[in-house]
Amino acid sequence: MPGNAGLHAEVGGLSIGSPVIVASGVWPMEPSLWPEKALEGVGALCSKGLTLEPRTGNSGKRICESYSGLLNSIGLQNPGIDHFVKNELIGLQTCDKPVLVNVSFESIRELAAILEKLLPSRSLVGAVELNVSCPNVSRGGMTWGLDPEGLEKAVSFARKIWQGPLWVKLSPQTSSIGEFSRICQDCGAQAVVVANTWLGMAIDNDEEKPFFERIFAGLSGPAIFPLALRAVWEAAGAVDIPVIGCGGITRPEDALSMMLAGASAVEVGTALFHDLSLPAAICSRLSAHIEARSLGSVGEITGRARR
Repeated sequence: MPGNAGLHAEVGGLSIGSPVIVASGVWPMEPSLWPEKALEGVGALCSKGLTLEPRTGNSGKRICESYSGLLNSIGLQNPGIDHFVKNELIGLQTCDKPVLVNVSFESIRELAAILEKLLPSRSLVGAVELNVSCPNVSRGGMTWGLDPEGLEKAVSFARKIWQGPLWVKLSPQTSSIGEFSRICQDCGAQAVVVANTWLGMAIDNDEEKPFFERIFAGLSGPAIFPLALRAVWEAAGAVDIPVIGCGGITRPEDALSMMLAGASAVEVGTALFHDLSLPAAICSRLSAHIEARSLGSVGEITGRARR
């Protein structure tokens, strides 16, 4: 088993011990709930999607398994930014890893209020991850990420207020992931996360109606990996800032493919529900690739398939 040497990465203004990041929405914010050694191989953690005010989330059924993935309609259930800053952000520092704060907003006014509430704790925030891609809310979320003018407005405004690392989590439903990545770069984002869940749906055959009250839901898991890989390839070919690959990573080989396609790091989500050892396994696989190719660091893997 190869060691994990050479895995340190500088990504989007953030220094991380490995290029494996826990994606938003899958990790409990209370360290007391973390299993022993669960963070082995993890370079950074991302918070649950946070809004200005607390949200109870969507009503009705929220989770449905598919053949090779997971549909969710959670609806950004969260305690609000004030509760997070007061009760959770400090506690997360015990993991000794950078904490990304994922923020969602319905208006520029809300975005301003959220970022201003984070400013006093800026030293505790590894990066702000603007969520312009959540498909499970009626206002905000993905609506920002599907409109070029809206995206430009949001990213530019966030850049004026937040002077620390700023990442943008894009929607895969865009007409051009490359174009929208360039907008983020031009507006001052230091990295783009490609991407969030794909829209899908399920039918309750017994009830003869859609399974979810909102009808459509976000699909994650291995089913979307080839789609996410294509999106990473397109984004990496369009921008100079780092691309963080996200979507369907279930095996160490998937993470390696993402990086070969142009990702500087990866976010892992749904797979952690059944395999907490995946980040460590990814690190082991990346180290083996570094050794086999006589590379100096994990950064040299990025984009090698594009040569």
